[in-house]
Amino acid sequence: MSRETDRKQRVVTAFQRHVANPVLRRVPLQTLLETTGRTSGLPRRTPIGGRRVGDAFWLVSEYGEKSHYIRNIKADPSVRVRIRGRWHEGTAHLLPDDDPVARLRTLPRMNSAAVRVLGSRLLTVRVDLRG
Repeated sequence: MSRETDRKQRVVTAFQRHVANPVLRRVPLQTLLETTGRTSGLPRRTPIGGRRVGDAFWLVSEYGEKSHYIRNIKADPSVRVRIRGRWHEGTAHLLPDDDPVARLRTLPRMNSAAVRVLGSRLLTVRVDLRG
């Protein structure tokens, strides 16, 4: 990773963590991913973009394995996803062999554009939903 890319990631992540995410978590219809903190064991909620297709929810992580929620998934793939205000339990699967740029074309445009512009290590995630 280049120095410039690393700096961009730190700036974007700090903005998301301290400004955008606290606001978005309070928006009733914002889609959220809830993971279990790999160190704390506490629930961690991250605003995400993506799309439900049948019994699966698809998203693309902009920083791949550098994202904290991806690290949490690697430690415990049991997650919850809030879609349109309703929580769904599921199991997350990291799909490094999937083409994340092609996947973004199938997901909501606004979020996908932001992920493409801001991201540097795109990684597709599929959550198999239960109920």
